[in-house]
Amino acid sequence: MSKVAIIGAGVSGLSMANYLEKNNIDYHLYERRTKDDLKGHGFILPKEGIEYLSEIIDINELYTKGSFLKKYIHYCHNGNILSEKDLDNVFVISRSTLIEVLSQNIPADKISYRSTLNLTGFSDEKAILEFEDHKSLKADIVIASDGSRSRIRRTVFQDETMRAVRENEVVNIIENEEIASQIESNFLKFHHEEGGLTFGVLKLSSTKILWYCQFDITRYFINEDYTADCIKQFMLDNFGDWNPLVSSIVKESSYDNAHIWRVYELEKLNPFHYKNIAFLGDAAHPLIPFTSQGVTSALKDSYILTQLLLEKKDLTETFEKYEQERKPEIETHIKNGRILLEQFLLPLNQQPKDTLPISYK
Repeated sequence: MSKVAIIGAGVSGLSMANYLEKNNIDYHLYERRTKDDLKGHGFILPKEGIEYLSEIIDINELYTKGSFLKKYIHYCHNGNILSEKDLDNVFVISRSTLIEVLSQNIPADKISYRSTLNLTGFSDEKAILEFEDHKSLKADIVIASDGSRSRIRRTVFQDETMRAVRENEVVNIIENEEIASQIESNFLKFHHEEGGLTFGVLKLSSTKILWYCQFDITRYFINEDYTADCIKQFMLDNFGDWNPLVSSIVKESSYDNAHIWRVYELEKLNPFHYKNIAFLGDAAHPLIPFTSQGVTSALKDSYILTQLLLEKKDLTETFEKYEQERKPEIETHIKNGRILLEQFLLPLNQQPKDTLPISYK
């Protein structure tokens, strides 16, 4: 089989590389960041995601690096419990840790960092990709895994429309043993009674907590400088008088590495392939965060596409089967995500009682 060029070494690109490595399919991975640039904060992995990960990594090693969540507990912002629900093998892990684990099985000569590639055209049934220094390479198969704002996708589908979702997030990790000791391994989510403002807490270890806030961008605003001081002030202004656990996390956190997630979605999904290019993970189907299915969907994309490549059939037929298998489930997650978004915007007294912030097919 011809060599595969994978563009992007996030979770989707690395998972694809792992599946190809396991099945002895030749590939090379190109990533624009540096090797040590592991920005990002954390992921929730439902049971299905763990099953796909177990195909390519030592799952017992993974279990030592994150935490299983026992329950989802939904609170009003003052700390009154609204509902509780048991969780079935839902795992939380930091993004940097998952990237490190997925990188372990990739030989150093099969990944190039500081490599930004643009699609410039096609010739002899190959894609022509160009580096920033204008050197080029021809690829028999391209796996575009370059994220929700994929350059490759936008070059191919120039008429696509990305629209802002009426929700953004601040995501951060605090290392504080005293606060972490107050929290069991549960998924805690605090919701303002007027709607449109939440605070989530997930314990990563005995000392680390992953936390995030979600806010209605039509009602709450962060200064667009996005400096650490601006983000901290936003958090203090909007969460400083919430339940004591929330307010203590907000006040004790450092904001130097806090991440602002400006959420966008495709108005309409593009095809998941074009000529000899297949799109994977967020590059194919950006999912809004309420689904908690971004990582699992990328892992499943990688697994199914690899299995189809192993059949060694016509590439167009392979890519069409890939889309046929994946698109219906993705459309379900998109629909569920939009429902959860609408519920998030409502006052608490208008929301369903037992909603779980994870989309299941």
